[in-house]
Amino acid sequence: MREGAVAVDGLRVGDLARAAGVSAQRIRGYAADGLLPPAGRGAGGQRVFTGAHLAALTALRELAAGHGWPTARAVMRAVHAGDLPAALAALDAGHAALDRERTELAALHTALTEVLAAGPPAPGSGRGALRIGEAARVAGVRPPVLRLWEARGLLRPEREPGTGYRRYGRAELHAARVIALLRRGHRPLATIEAVLAGLRESGSPERVLAELARREQEVTGRSVRCLAASAALHAYLGRPPAGGVQGR
Repeated sequence: MREGAVAVDGLRVGDLARAAGVSAQRIRGYAADGLLPPAGRGAGGQRVFTGAHLAALTALRELAAGHGWPTARAVMRAVHAGDLPAALAALDAGHAALDRERTELAALHTALTEVLAAGPPAPGSGRGALRIGEAARVAGVRPPVLRLWEARGLLRPEREPGTGYRRYGRAELHAARVIALLRRGHRPLATIEAVLAGLRESGSPERVLAELARREQEVTGRSVRCLAASAALHAYLGRPPAGGVQGR
């Protein structure tokens, strides 16, 4: 959708749709939703669009690609309502969410690196599953701590038939050791929960790290798209209004 491809003043809805690469019905919907500036009217009463509308469409679609449609709609509606602070607040919230995701991924990456550095878990004992006292000694904590981690959903011990005593198999002993390791590093429970979920699903810290690397690449791609969205919005805000009021 480049302005140089067509004459961008005096466009009818079909012309604008072709220039933007969308349907005329979608253009009408965008206009009705306040996502485009008001259009003038020609001699026959038909709407007449200009380069400002094409720039608004560019900004809208770049915003949707970077931040998603809810944020894109909020930003453009605020702009066309003349409320630039609200538009920028919606944009800032999108950037903040991206930053939180990047921070969470970095915390998971660090936590998993610590797990890998600790090496494989010790077998515990040759007597199969352990009761809570023995399991606590293997993990290096007290039994009430294991109960707390279970209450938080981090551990899933089995129960002995008849007695109801907790029994910790090799997988749960490994989970307890991982939790203890990460808590000693002051990792928050939310990060530990995410690490354990990945380990339970894949069985391998290396696989979880590979998935994190893939997600980090996705976040980087979204950051680049957000940068393009900001540039498109800035270019649109710098244009003369198209029969309506743009926030400045």
